[in-house]
Amino acid sequence: MSLPPIVVLVTGDPIAETLATRGGFLELIRAAAPAFADASWVAHDVRVLHVLPDLTDALGVIITGSPLSVTSRLPWMEQTAARLAELVRREVPVLGICFGHQLLGHALGGRVAPNPRGREMGSVPFTSSVADPVVGEPGTWPVNTTHLDSVVELPPGARVLAETVLEPHAAVRFGPRAWGVQHHPEIDAAVLRQYIAARRPALLAEGLDPIAIERDVQDAPRAAAVIERFLLLASQERAGVISAVAASGSPV
Repeated sequence: MSLPPIVVLVTGDPIAETLATRGGFLELIRAAAPAFADASWVAHDVRVLHVLPDLTDALGVIITGSPLSVTSRLPWMEQTAARLAELVRREVPVLGICFGHQLLGHALGGRVAPNPRGREMGSVPFTSSVADPVVGEPGTWPVNTTHLDSVVELPPGARVLAETVLEPHAAVRFGPRAWGVQHHPEIDAAVLRQYIAARRPALLAEGLDPIAIERDVQDAPRAAAVIERFLLLASQERAGVISAVAASGSPV
């Protein structure tokens, strides 16, 4: 029996240059998981869907980044948040990226607000404090990030897995099969440089140095591996269920 599809909930688009040269977040996420290039991928743009289909049979659900803010509480955000809470409760594997991480935190009862430490942008050191099957072993490595908001108050039962200098909740395990990362594992050095160029006026207005930020930009393969580890864990769990059902003699 083939594995079910990987579902990507699209909550926004990359900046114009990235969209034109590399595609949308679905394409970026898929490219960051080459081991699953031949898997079935399905995208749902939650900004325009009034009702999401049943996602409980998905191999895993990934929520993308977005230039929008969870704090705007748009109707589609609240509708998606309600569905995410249901998926987490039913232990469907879920991974939130940047805005998706924040929407997941909001969905489960946390609070999202502008990061009181300011904008975080660039290739920054990410320190993992505990071993986790998705985030990885303890240690410090670079991640590529660009965000203004944060999950400033975690929902009940959430566990912090990693931090950066400006982001104390850089990676969070929200439930048995639910994770969120504040960085962008799908963004490589080339895309991050496009973002820095696009955000140059805002960076200067905030007293930040885009030249210095760009000088430190690098690819972050250990961060990108989060997506494949998430999907590998989900596929191993699903394969185990299928094997157990098959061994019982029930139809699959």
